[in-house]
Formats: sequence, structure tokens, C-alpha cells
Amino acid sequence: MDLTHLDDNNRPKMVDVSGKSDTTRVAIASGKITMSQDAFDAIIDNSTKKGPVIQTAVIAAIMGVKKTSDLIPMCHPLLLSGINCDVEEISSLPGFKLIVTAKLNGQTGVEMEALTGVSVGLLTIYDMVKAIDKSMIISDVQLEKKSGGKSGEFLRESTGGTK
Repeated sequence: MDLTHLDDNNRPKMVDVSGKSDTTRVAIASGKITMSQDAFDAIIDNSTKKGPVIQTAVIAAIMGVKKTSDLIPMCHPLLLSGINCDVEEISSLPGFKLIVTAKLNGQTGVEMEALTGVSVGLLTIYDMVKAIDKSMIISDVQLEKKSGGKSGEFLRESTGGTK
């Protein structure tokens, strides 16, 4: 199998997508952060010293999506048409699940953007409450769903497989 990010001389390159058709492309990614009960309670009670953690993490996730091509060398700068970020409280962990949806009408997908948004959002939560709990764990950063483009649909099944 040929690697698309290497040229004939085995040098890195950004893939030329100019021959691809514009299609609506959507990617949804998610990830979790597990923490101590004290850190979780401080976030829920909005009593951290650094301000509103969840709201800041949502803004950071959106910025992460928008800046993906600045962070991941072979990603194309994209004209995004929509970004959404949801945060679920998971008191049983305790912790949070962050879900990012990225959308555009274009020639390349938005999977990396959604994954980067999740990562940056979770890292922001870590940064804002690390004074309370340095043992937090960021986990399960993964693509949940994608649509559009030549490779078609992807949907993660709850068992971990693909559909």
C-alpha cells in the first residue's frame, strides 16, 4: 500500500485534493477525562481558581478544530461551515466526555479537526484543574462517525468495531 503523504522520492508531501469533488463532510469525535471527586466537584460547582472550566474547554475545542492545519503538518487549511461541542458529565467516573462535530462542504474530510478539537478541549480541562488533581487521565479519544467523501460512511459500534 502506498502512503499518500510521501512522494515518489519518499519525501513528505501534502496530498493534492484538487481533483476531488466537493461533498458535505461531517466528523464526530469524542474523548473522556477522568479525575478525582474533588476536581469534578470544583468544576460542577464552578469554584476553580481559573474560571469556568466547561465553557473554556468548549471554546478551546472550537479553536482546536479551527487550528488543526497549524498543528498537524499534512492537514489542509479548511473552510469549516460548522463546529459543535457537547460536554457530558459522567459522575460515575467521575469525569466528563467531550464530543466535537466538525462540518464542511469541500474536497477533504474533517476527521482530524474533530479529533484535534476533542484533544485540545480535554487538555484545557486538565490545565484548568491540575492544581486540584494532577492524576487526571485523558482517554478514549476516537472518531465516532464520519460521512462524505470517497471512503464513505464510518460509524463506531459500541463493541469497538466499524459498520
